[in-house]
Amino acid sequence: MANARRLLGSGRVNDVYEIDGAWVVRRNRAGWGDAVAEGAVMEHVRAHGYPVPRVRLADSTRTELVMERLAGPTMVEAYGAGLIDAAEGGELLAGLLRQLHAIPGRRSASAGHRILHLDLHPENVMLTPDGPRVIDWSNTEEGDPALDWGMSAVILAQVAVGDAPIAGPAHELLDVLLTDPSHLTEDGLTEALRRRAADVMMSAEEVELLGQAEELVRSYGR
Repeated sequence: MANARRLLGSGRVNDVYEIDGAWVVRRNRAGWGDAVAEGAVMEHVRAHGYPVPRVRLADSTRTELVMERLAGPTMVEAYGAGLIDAAEGGELLAGLLRQLHAIPGRRSASAGHRILHLDLHPENVMLTPDGPRVIDWSNTEEGDPALDWGMSAVILAQVAVGDAPIAGPAHELLDVLLTDPSHLTEDGLTEALRRRAADVMMSAEEVELLGQAEELVRSYGR
């Protein structure tokens, strides 16, 4: 592991370790994914002005991504601390999706395809002193932007129909996200629901909420 020191945090499949004051290494415990390919996408969007952490591709491997150490709360933490409200959060998410989909793809030959994040939700946006930074690009691919809108909408809806304390704020975020001009389509929603249902990282409880989440998203008239 690249000069890793203490453990800073853990997610469902990743651990983040300190390297020094400026850099961290994110390690996939299960050996999944391709961190170098993920980092290359991050460098591509960053070159187009998109707010992502810097990465050190030369020091990264298939399972380890060396990237800039960020300071600041996630959007979820900022909401809990009263630093932002749901309306601001929804507008920020919508703006980040639109900004991302304005960037040309790297490989796809289709004129309508763009870089997709496919996991853009409040826990993957950090609010640093220099502005928001979008993290966790492990699901990224190129395709129809409507799928990205669908994934973000379904993820928020799953939280909104659950019984977690942030269900209410998630519903408010969804309200703003799906306010016109939203780019969600029927095809994007259908594919997002299919992918979420097939996601092996979701709990049985999360899968059970998909039906209610779909109803909620469709209640916006799409």
